[in-house]
Amino acid sequence: MRADAQRNRDAILAAAREVFDADGILAPIDGIATRAGVGNATFYRNFPTRDDLLAAVMDDSVRAIIEESAGLDALDADSALREWMFRLTWQLRVWQNLPSCIADAIEDEDSPIRTLCARLTARTAELLDRARAGGTASAVEAAAVFELLTTVSWGVDRFGDDEERARERVGLATAGVLAAR
Repeated sequence: MRADAQRNRDAILAAAREVFDADGILAPIDGIATRAGVGNATFYRNFPTRDDLLAAVMDDSVRAIIEESAGLDALDADSALREWMFRLTWQLRVWQNLPSCIADAIEDEDSPIRTLCARLTARTAELLDRARAGGTASAVEAAAVFELLTTVSWGVDRFGDDEERARERVGLATAGVLAAR
């Protein structure tokens, strides 16, 4: 990618993060292009769809949460899974309407967001399998847990939970995940 093209792409991603933080992910795309200082043609050349933009913005966050979760491997299986479920919920609550977009993307085989969700679901599966091997996790599928956490993240956002209240909400919502078989 040429240097000027990379600058434009980086400017669009930075502007999108700012707009998503302020107005949620359903904010008008034209405002993002304007804030980035690029024209609509440049914007759409880089990001043909809202999902392409959202996936690009989310990619760093997804990579970071998965990398940071490596530290959970030092915890016992139940504690690691509980902490992962909280961290994932907390991360997914970041932008207004993100849970709705994730729910749509899970069913859309062409959505680039689906790929990101698959990475998060795979990490959920690793931690769930570890707890299941210890005999404490239920037989629930990782995809169902990911969908549940996405739903809970909506509530965490809507109720304006701080971290302590969010942790309580996640614990209540996921109580059956770690129920002994």
